[in-house]
Amino acid sequence: MSAVAEVLSTVALNRDPRCSELPTCPVCADSMVAAEASAYVSDQMISYLWTCDTCGYGFVTKHAVKTRFVCKSSVKKPD
Repeated sequence: MSAVAEVLSTVALNRDPRCSELPTCPVCADSMVAAEASAYVSDQMISYLWTCDTCGYGFVTKHAVKTRFVCKSSVKKPD
């Protein structure tokens, strides 16, 4: 079984890509809720794999990120 996916590019301006507007299917216009997968392509690029539950169309979006995400621990270390 082969898979074909279209790549759609977007740029996230001053916000986290997860907070940006969610896409709609380019084939049937159904709204997408969550990506099937995501991957850091580089420090400045994140890609998301989307598959439409209604028609099965799949596509990839790539989001350019200007700043690197840093996870900070909220747990205090004992003295």
